[in-house]
Amino acid sequence: MAFEVGTGGARRIRPVMNVTPLVDVVLVLLIIFMVITPLLSKQFATNVPLPDKSQTPPPENTDAPPPAVLRVVSGDEIRLNDAVLADADFERRIARVMAAQAEPLLFFTADEDVPHGRVVELMDRARGSGARRIAVLTETP
Repeated sequence: MAFEVGTGGARRIRPVMNVTPLVDVVLVLLIIFMVITPLLSKQFATNVPLPDKSQTPPPENTDAPPPAVLRVVSGDEIRLNDAVLADADFERRIARVMAAQAEPLLFFTADEDVPHGRVVELMDRARGSGARRIAVLTETP
């Protein structure tokens, strides 16, 4: 820190910041970072095996049950895999279909004119009947 001594009437010492050491330190740090930065990029090579074209893919499992698709049609009609469901029989049939699947997945779709409240109600009832995951379809299967 440097001091400036004035010769005026008020004999006071005023502190003045000496920035020369600060600039020296900043320039040294800049040079250090410029030298070290290229050394920080590490590269490694990987060898990925090519696919073997002589192997045949495994056959599809034809014993698996078809996916369960629940569709709500306008006019308050409920269909499970194209079979019409009665509202009173809904939970029992969904529970039976979900028990037959290893992964309880239910695909769900509804027509545009079905009220939103009805759609949410049926999804909630399906969830309570054993459908652990419900996938909403955006297009009619």
